[in-house]
Amino acid sequence: MRSSCCITTAVRSLLTLFVAAMLFTTLLLEPHSVQAQTLTVLHNFTGGQDGAGPRAGLMMDAAGNLYGTASTGGSSNCEGGCGTVFRLSNRGSGWTLAPLYNFTGMPDGQYPAGKLSFGPNGALFGTTSYGGVTNQNQCSGSGTGCGTIFSLRPPATFCRTAICFWTEQQLYQFTGNDDGGTPNGDIAFDSAGDLFGAGYNAGFFGDGVVWELTPSGGSWTESVPYYFSGSDGVNPASGVTLDSSGNIYGTTRFGGMYGLGIVFQLTRSGSSWLENILQNFNGPNGAQPLGGLLLDASGNIYGTTNRGGAGGLGGQAFELMPSGGSWTDSILYSFTGESGPGGDLVMDSAGNLYGTTIQEGANNDGTIFKLTPSGGSWIYTSLHDFNGQDGAQPRGSIVLDANGNLFGTTTGGGPHNQGVVWELTP
Repeated sequence: MRSSCCITTAVRSLLTLFVAAMLFTTLLLEPHSVQAQTLTVLHNFTGGQDGAGPRAGLMMDAAGNLYGTASTGGSSNCEGGCGTVFRLSNRGSGWTLAPLYNFTGMPDGQYPAGKLSFGPNGALFGTTSYGGVTNQNQCSGSGTGCGTIFSLRPPATFCRTAICFWTEQQLYQFTGNDDGGTPNGDIAFDSAGDLFGAGYNAGFFGDGVVWELTPSGGSWTESVPYYFSGSDGVNPASGVTLDSSGNIYGTTRFGGMYGLGIVFQLTRSGSSWLENILQNFNGPNGAQPLGGLLLDASGNIYGTTNRGGAGGLGGQAFELMPSGGSWTDSILYSFTGESGPGGDLVMDSAGNLYGTTIQEGANNDGTIFKLTPSGGSWIYTSLHDFNGQDGAQPRGSIVLDANGNLFGTTTGGGPHNQGVVWELTP
């Protein structure tokens, strides 16, 4: 017969193994665990004709080509370069970057920081935050102009050179007066073919505007549907999003009831537009939103803030749900780093949300994350921590393809520290 001490020892050993197994299982189920993802760098920016420091993120056409802007690099007319527009194509053996346009500052623009969009006519449309009209200093304080709205088309004839620049058309040059200035963030077309966006500053009160560009007889006319004035928002940094009824949604970085930014809706009322403030950020519920808004089929709004939230400085992801003529706010996740999300969220067919943070992560170089709905709450998963070599500080929007692959950019990192284009595969 075994002695009691041996039995006790055996039981303790079994308990130790059980506890260890439970702890291991708990670690596997921990919502912050990193999934098995593979990040591939598709392009390392050099600061030459390919550009540097992409801030706006990417868009994808029906053929799977990626389009984006680099805020600097390209032409040497500006200090550090005036910025570029590029396309990345997968030829089967890998991805190849082709510069589509290099800005020169005056008069075509400088520092493209907003996301591109395809227009109804198939052309690429975008904005530059500076450049354009000469001898203007109302926006940047340095005489570099208040920004432009442009379109790009492929060459009219077959190009036989290694670099085939597209043809740029200047649609509008901001003056920094009542028309607004420093456009950035998302732009969007309505069903009539009018283009909408936001100017970060200038305008009638100097706090930024929502602008509209209307095509007419081969030219374009700019108008201002709304001027921000402080309590109703200051400095719209994320651009605009439109719903199927043509209502305009966006955020401002500052202003509102607490001075920490708002979520707004603009609706038509006759020939004018009325603002409805959907959310006043107050710190604990977020502060200083930089990214744009995502609308789902049910009319719910998803977005992020760069600061505030329960974690303090790290920002948060939120949802606004329409309810009986008002809106209900739900915090999906609060980040704990020094600088949270700076770009739009994207949603897959299962309702999962994906985004990036500017900093955070194991190396403080930014992360790629996933938010999964589960029983009325959301589970956070870290998909990748950038380490500098594979990129740093992702700020722009990401793209999700039909196979579940994610594509995006970082403003820094890579071998030249000029940013990268990356792909994350499940």
